[in-house]
Amino acid sequence: MQLSLTTPALLFSAISLLLLAYTNRFLSLAALIRSLGNQAGACGVADAQIANLRQRIRLIRWMQEAGVLSFTLCVLSMLLIYLDKHGLAFWSFGASLALLIYSLMLSVVEIRISQKAIDIFLDSLKR
Repeated sequence: MQLSLTTPALLFSAISLLLLAYTNRFLSLAALIRSLGNQAGACGVADAQIANLRQRIRLIRWMQEAGVLSFTLCVLSMLLIYLDKHGLAFWSFGASLALLIYSLMLSVVEIRISQKAIDIFLDSLKR
């Protein structure tokens, strides 16, 4: 398979938008954590929400790290193509894609945990 300079360049906008979305999630969670800290709600619900939020923050950090590493390897593959090191560029681009897939899978897990947080909140409203 031949890898041209434009192939990794196509991922730039996708990875950049993905990192922006992850940052927005992180900022939303930070605001939610601050508002939860200002509330004096039921201890059981607050404990469950805090555990959920800790897990989500950890996942978002891993998503961001994988996205940044993916972006870095994508840039590295472009540099390697420019330096006429096509074998290394091929593997660098493949690793970039693998990290992007990992980041997206973590995103799915975080979305599922987010849904559990909403369930915890809705259960507290029934009481």
